[in-house]
Amino acid sequence: MSKISESIKRYDFEDKIQGKAIYTPDFHPEGMIFAKTFRSKVSRAKILSLQLPPLPKGYFIVDHHDIPAKNIVPVVFEDQPVFAVDEVNYIGEPILLVVGPEKRVILEIMNNISIEYQIIQPILSIEEAETCSAPFIFNNKPYFVDYEYHKGNFDDSVRRAKRVISDEFKTGYQEQAYLETQSMVATYDGHTVCVQGSMQCPYYIVEALKVALGWNESRIRVIQMPTGGAFGGKEEFPSIPGVHAALAAIKSKRPVKLVYDRQEDIQCSSKRHPSIISIKSYLDENDEIIARDIDVKLDGGAYAGLSSVVLQRSIFAAAGCYNIENLFVRGTAYATNNVVSGAFRGFGGPQAFYAIEMHMENIAKQLKKDPIELRRKYFVKQGDTSSTQGTFHDPIVLDLIANEVIAMSDFKSKRLRFESEKLKGIGCSIFYHGCGFTGAGEAELIKPSVRIKKEKSEIEIFISSTEIGQGVLTTMRKIVSSTLEIPIDHVHHNYPDSRDCPDSGPTVASRTVLIVGRLLQDCAIEMKKRWNEESFEIIQSYVYPSHLRWDNQIFKGNAYPDYSWGANVVEVEINADTYEIDVKGIWAVYDIGIPIDDKIVKGQIEGGIVQGLGYAMMEVLESKKGKLSQDTFTTYIIPSSLDIPPIYSKLVKNPSTIGPFGARGLGEIPLVGVAPALACAVQQAIGTNITKIPITPEDIMKGVQL
Repeated sequence: MSKISESIKRYDFEDKIQGKAIYTPDFHPEGMIFAKTFRSKVSRAKILSLQLPPLPKGYFIVDHHDIPAKNIVPVVFEDQPVFAVDEVNYIGEPILLVVGPEKRVILEIMNNISIEYQIIQPILSIEEAETCSAPFIFNNKPYFVDYEYHKGNFDDSVRRAKRVISDEFKTGYQEQAYLETQSMVATYDGHTVCVQGSMQCPYYIVEALKVALGWNESRIRVIQMPTGGAFGGKEEFPSIPGVHAALAAIKSKRPVKLVYDRQEDIQCSSKRHPSIISIKSYLDENDEIIARDIDVKLDGGAYAGLSSVVLQRSIFAAAGCYNIENLFVRGTAYATNNVVSGAFRGFGGPQAFYAIEMHMENIAKQLKKDPIELRRKYFVKQGDTSSTQGTFHDPIVLDLIANEVIAMSDFKSKRLRFESEKLKGIGCSIFYHGCGFTGAGEAELIKPSVRIKKEKSEIEIFISSTEIGQGVLTTMRKIVSSTLEIPIDHVHHNYPDSRDCPDSGPTVASRTVLIVGRLLQDCAIEMKKRWNEESFEIIQSYVYPSHLRWDNQIFKGNAYPDYSWGANVVEVEINADTYEIDVKGIWAVYDIGIPIDDKIVKGQIEGGIVQGLGYAMMEVLESKKGKLSQDTFTTYIIPSSLDIPPIYSKLVKNPSTIGPFGARGLGEIPLVGVAPALACAVQQAIGTNITKIPITPEDIMKGVQL
């Protein structure tokens, strides 16, 4: 075991386990009042009139009139308002805040607000967006973005093909289900507004405040508080409650707390994109795959949000871990009057890998081939070109990963045995996750920086990367102390505060250890050279690796600076009476380079696998007439401790050439491969193709009866 991998006690452990950690709902600055959001109850309409009841003394309304600069939430496009003005585009869209000292009175005021709408025909699905005759939502077209890219000579390969195998797959919404709902507290001292709360990306909120207020950064402060989970749901979305709370604090001149209840959070915050993915594989006379046609469609919801970036990752991942020489890949993110879709652990990858792995399974079935051996035949290797024609410069050990997961799970003998045992099945998946922002995004868009400071023998880390349960407050200390070769208790690291911390980029995209951790290691290397100096600081900024190339206009080159790789096997048995899935075991092997802390890594792996299990078979989330039908944890079912099967995981050590101590990104990849492996297992168990997730008992009953 590498010394850096040896586990230590997490630095946030004591406060959290003893209940001492102060989360946003626990924070009560003197003089604090409350805010509640009044929202649209219709999916698409013009606002004809809005009547307010008389307001008691000390109560305020905050709406678009209180925004001094732009009524815009800055993400990729500037299409989403902070508050609706003349129209609403989804159920739950914010129209105004009611602010005051008593929650009961706030609710009474909200119940007496009268609003008159002129209903507009909503667009409520990808299929409706494709064929809609209603007025479009975004820029006079049915979609936010559409992309395509090519590799090789696709048209010639199609002409040469002797066989075509095609599939279509659908995936649904998924709710992040973090323990702590969206929560913000804002204060205003007459000059500076300070927003504290539950978040992944402090500088996203800084930027949103700059846009809405028209202020420079010196008048804005954003501080992350202990955060009860995120999983992508606190990436771009907290800009909305962050700006809302700030506007309320500025208007009332008192501290304002804005905390969503669970039903509000589920109905209104961003979700994983639903998808429809079609794949055609073209085979020659020897049944070799010579070309592939992939079409990815995502439901982006009412505003563009991060859909363009999610779609990019999805279409790059849709080719899978396979070296197919000729590709035609296209993708579209559609505008609908559903809740806005956004970031979620895996960020477009889970949808794509579910589709491509099920498609590979179906090809193996039609060709009567072993499903892992068919996949192995096309594994990418060092020196191959990716789907976007970038060279894989580093060793890829997919063969080793596959061998390990086969041996651990006894896959081949079980697969053969279950062919004759009714309602039993075992399935596999092979997958990757690109670490860091797409293409040259780290250098051109994010431009991350880090700072470390030395005072005598004490070191302090300043980064904007957030602790959201994944252990960043511990792993970053380990990287710096191990590089400096000093006791870890001499290294200090707190939750980020924009007043002190440079923008090291958002805590997303499996980039924190790989990118930010490496910058901290580089800082520490420089600091070590000057160790005899008593007091100084070092700042490091990201430089795009010289051996990588990317053209964002045609999606050509190295889509990511590094990759993590994995394989899952899932074994199931179907209950003959209830058609429920009994998961007998999950086996997982990953190449994440060198782990920074073994226990933290194990926790991330098991948590991600369980979240993937929910995505695959439990977490039904349906939008009906634009309203989510499951908006509590009574109706939206997530895995509990009783649902967790035996999980067996293993790492193969293949050091990264980019990450600190050879580490790669880990946060997202454990979720990515579970759904296809489970679906493949169910498919074997019932003998009917699985084309959608989550897989419900009703789906299985229909499949068994076919």
